[in-house]
Amino acid sequence: MKKVFLIIGLSLGLSPLFAQEEDIDFNSDNSWLKAGLTAGIPVGDADDASSFALGLDLRGQYLFNPNLGIGLASGYTNYFGKDDTDDFGIIPLAGFIRYYFTPDGLFFGTDIGYGFLTGVDDNEGGLYVNPQIGYHNRDWNFYAYYQNTFAENDLDIQSVGIGATYNIRFK
Repeated sequence: MKKVFLIIGLSLGLSPLFAQEEDIDFNSDNSWLKAGLTAGIPVGDADDASSFALGLDLRGQYLFNPNLGIGLASGYTNYFGKDDTDDFGIIPLAGFIRYYFTPDGLFFGTDIGYGFLTGVDDNEGGLYVNPQIGYHNRDWNFYAYYQNTFAENDLDIQSVGIGATYNIRFK
């Protein structure tokens, strides 16, 4: 069932990319690379095995208009093990959508894709979702997030936290 939601989410989220009838003009005003860090507290199943999550957030974004951006997201989140548990991690490969209410100010968005697990035996990963709410300006994004990877064998790797990314403009 999780795979069905993944396929539906990716189809709906990425279909605007393929529905363009005119050429897309990538420029420094509508597209950029976002790079930053996240820090979170594990919850749910992850809380039993980890005390802290620290990650790298990488994104490529294209703005359809001043309010709506889509793109691809990846990175790495390391979950630091506790009580003789080894560290483990998630490498997401996701599409994302963001809605910007104003040119500087509040935004809301979500990532949906697949989270590949590292350091976990007998589990390769699963559906990855990462809703966010935050503040943005031309150069920075500051946000709160909830991250969940619905992994195989009924294992959910979840965390809540904060993140910041810097916008590197394409020229």
